Amino acid sequence: MGWLNKIFKGSVNRVSRGHYDGSWHEGNSPDHIRGAYDESDNEDMDRAIALSLAEGDPDKGKAVEPDYSLEEDEQLARALQESLNTESPPHQHVPVRNVPSESIPTREPPQPVFPSSGYRTCAGCKNPIGHGRFLSCMDAVWHPQCFRCFACNKPISEYEFAMHEDQPYHKSCYKDFFHPKCDVCKNFIPTNKNGLIEYRAHPFWMQKYCPSHEDDGTPRCCSCERMEPTDVKYITLEDGRKLCLECLTSATMDSPECQHLYMDIQEFFEGLNMKVEQQVPLLLVERQALNEALEAEKSGHHLPETRGLCLSEEQIVRTILRRPTIGPGNRIMDMITGPYKLVRRCEVTAILILYGLPRLQTGSILAHEMMHAYLRLKGYRSLSPQVEEGICQVLSHMWLESEIIAGATSNAASTSAASSSSSSSTATSSKKGAKTEFEKKLGAFIKNQIETDSSVEYGDGFRVGNRAVERYGLRSTLDHMKITGSFPI
Repeated sequence: MGWLNKIFKGSVNRVSRGHYDGSWHEGNSPDHIRGAYDESDNEDMDRAIALSLAEGDPDKGKAVEPDYSLEEDEQLARALQESLNTESPPHQHVPVRNVPSESIPTREPPQPVFPSSGYRTCAGCKNPIGHGRFLSCMDAVWHPQCFRCFACNKPISEYEFAMHEDQPYHKSCYKDFFHPKCDVCKNFIPTNKNGLIEYRAHPFWMQKYCPSHEDDGTPRCCSCERMEPTDVKYITLEDGRKLCLECLTSATMDSPECQHLYMDIQEFFEGLNMKVEQQVPLLLVERQALNEALEAEKSGHHLPETRGLCLSEEQIVRTILRRPTIGPGNRIMDMITGPYKLVRRCEVTAILILYGLPRLQTGSILAHEMMHAYLRLKGYRSLSPQVEEGICQVLSHMWLESEIIAGATSNAASTSAASSSSSSSTATSSKKGAKTEFEKKLGAFIKNQIETDSSVEYGDGFRVGNRAVERYGLRSTLDHMKITGSFPI
C-alpha cells in the first residue's frame, strides 16, 4: 500500500498604496502594482481621450458628455494615466481541501465601484474615497480602515496579503485557516525548497505528517501502521514493537486468551463444511520465538515479516502463559513464558500467532494459518505458493467479512437490549460480537491490506482465488485445486 504525497501552493498578493489630494497618486509601495480595470474604467478612459482630442480640435468636443466639468475630466485623465503606470498582483487561487465552512465567516466578495463622476468609491463602505490615503488592490480602491481580513475582520495593514475564493486574509490568518498541520508533531507542515507545502498521508487512515518523520525514527503502530503523535504515548511491547492505544483495547496477549478466538474460527470453518477433526495446538508467541520456529521449519511460504506459522515439524517453542501488564513509560512488563514441546501426531504440529495484535487482526492471521492446516490435513499436495497463499488469504478475508457483518448485527441487537445486559456480558460481546467504531475501521483496513497487496503470492493469489470462489463457489474451487493444483478459470 503506497503512501500518498500531497503538494499545494500558497497565495500572496500585494497592496498598492496611494494618496488623493485632488489628483490620484498611486504606487507608493516598493513594487508598483498594475490594476485590472472593468468596463467602467474603459469608459472613463474613452472620455479622457475624447477630452484630449477636444483640446486639440474643438470640433471633436462632442465626444465628451456635457455633465462633466473640464476640471474633473482633467483630474480623471491624470489619475487614469498614473494608474496605467502601476502594477497590481495577479490573483492566485489556492486549492484547499477539507476546510470546515462553518469556521469561516460568510460575506459576499467586494464589488469594485468606479463611478463616472471622477471620484472613486471605496469597495468596502461604498463611500467616496475623498481626500487622503487609499489602497488599491483586488481591482478596487479602499479606505485603509475598510480593507479587512475575511477571517478576523481587522484591517489589513501589511504590504502583502493572502487570497482565498476572492476574499482577502492576513497572511497569519490564512495560515491558521488553510495551512495543513502535521498529525504527528502538531506543527504547521513546512514548505519545501520550491516554496510548496509538501506532506505525506497514509493511504487508508489519511494521517498527514511532515516528510521528515519518515526518517527521524517516529514509530508506527505494529497493527494499524499509524505514526505515534507527540502528545500520545504508544505501548512498547517486549520485542520492541509499538502498539497504539486503540489497538491495545482488543489486543490478544496470551495463549489462554486466544483459545476463545480459536474456537470461534473453528466454528466458522465448520459452517463452511471444512471441519478440522485433529486437535492442533494454538500458541501465542513473541517475535523471537516465531522467527526461531520459522528457521526450524523446512517448508512453507512466508511474508518478509511473519505474524503466523503453521508448523509440521517437532520442536520446542516458548509460548506466552500469562497476559503481561503495562508498567512505567507504557512498557509491557511481567511477561511469563514457558516451553511447549510440539509432537508430530499428524501433518500439522501447531499453529503459532504473534502476540499483542488486536482481535480482528489476530483472527485474520489465525484463519489464514487454519486454512494452511486444512490443506495439509486434507491431502492438498504440490500447490504453488500463489495458489496456497491465495486461497488462505481468501479464507482470512471471508472471516473478516463475517465478523464485520456480525458486529453490525450485534450493535443493533445490543442497542435494543442494553437495559437488560450485565457488565460481564457486555465485556464478552465487545470481544466477540459488537464492534466499536475503531474496530470496524480497523477491520476495513485489514481487508483493504489483503485486497491491495502487491505481492505475487499473497496479493495476486488472493485476487485470482477470490474471483474463482465468487464464480464457482468455495467447494468447487477447492475440488478443482485438489485435482489440478490450480484455481479454476
